[in-house]
Amino acid sequence: MNLKLLTAATLALASCRTALPAAPEPIAVPPGAIWQTQPSEAFNGKRDDIHFATAAIGFYGTGKGDLFRTDDGGSTWAKVWSKPGTFIRALGFVDSDNGFLGNVGDYYPGVTDTNPLYRTRDGGRSWSPVAINGAIVEGICAIDIVKSEAIYQGRLRQRVIVHAGGRVGGPAKLLRSLDGGETWRFIDLSDRAGMILDVKFLDADTGFVFAATDKDNANSNALILKTRDGGRTWREVYRSSRKRELIWKASFATNRVGYTTVQSYDPERAQQLVAKTLDGGETWREVPLTLDAKARQFGIGFATPDIGWVGTAAGGFETRDGGQNWAKVPLAPAANKIRVRAADGTPKIVAIGTQVQALEAAR
Repeated sequence: MNLKLLTAATLALASCRTALPAAPEPIAVPPGAIWQTQPSEAFNGKRDDIHFATAAIGFYGTGKGDLFRTDDGGSTWAKVWSKPGTFIRALGFVDSDNGFLGNVGDYYPGVTDTNPLYRTRDGGRSWSPVAINGAIVEGICAIDIVKSEAIYQGRLRQRVIVHAGGRVGGPAKLLRSLDGGETWRFIDLSDRAGMILDVKFLDADTGFVFAATDKDNANSNALILKTRDGGRTWREVYRSSRKRELIWKASFATNRVGYTTVQSYDPERAQQLVAKTLDGGETWREVPLTLDAKARQFGIGFATPDIGWVGTAAGGFETRDGGQNWAKVPLAPAANKIRVRAADGTPKIVAIGTQVQALEAAR
């Protein structure tokens, strides 16, 4: 190859090279820390998502279309936006001003809003539908945001990569943005999965959808798909052997150690399971959680490879040895989302379901 052409090709490759996100510092979980319930407006049922932008500024939403904000770490909450007919299923914030809101869509009774994704630029006070270039996306159940650094023309710049996927009841569709939500690419996974319940990317290229094989729970196996090329191709890395199952939520403590909840709708099945990976999601093994048919699983969050929590319809469970043993903890029933960091990377362990809670040192 001509040397000038080779040099140009090398520079072009370098200009778009993406650096992997730095490994996060371990989160220190104080011995004796307990789940404390924070004051919140009464709500009939579970609320689905909570996300802090910083240690102080956070947001949660409800199925009635109400969005609440705190500026004092959760001690007080104020309603800052409301849109009846919208079901706030997912939240994702880049910083205290910029964020995204996912609406589950009119699959649910009482939901009339057909806009799947909204964006705020003023800290949640106003929201606008996201333009998705004519793609039909019925609803959103999960939003994931990754901040990475890319070398462009010899300069290191930060990129904000956003994924939004859904939905419960199907179909399985994913939105992807490489520029913080300014433009979007549509990825249709309906030929590979029946529904998407969660999404997680480790960097710009490597990611997962946590899903079900069929949109009908009666025919569904729990399913995890992985991509290593930014969503262009996907392969199956886990499928449960039982029907009436799906993957509900997932949490990665590091880029290699991750956990998911394997949610069962079999009324005769008492054994509840989580799935665990030690190799960056290439392989997953099932880990027993509890023997209780009433403990249908919802959210999951791990602060370290060993310490984590699972929310179920029967309350919460904690492990401190990577899932070998689990103990009941005062996590409110149906904790649907458990987060361990704010958007700025600050440790912030919170959960939302029938209550809004935070893990705090014993008083």
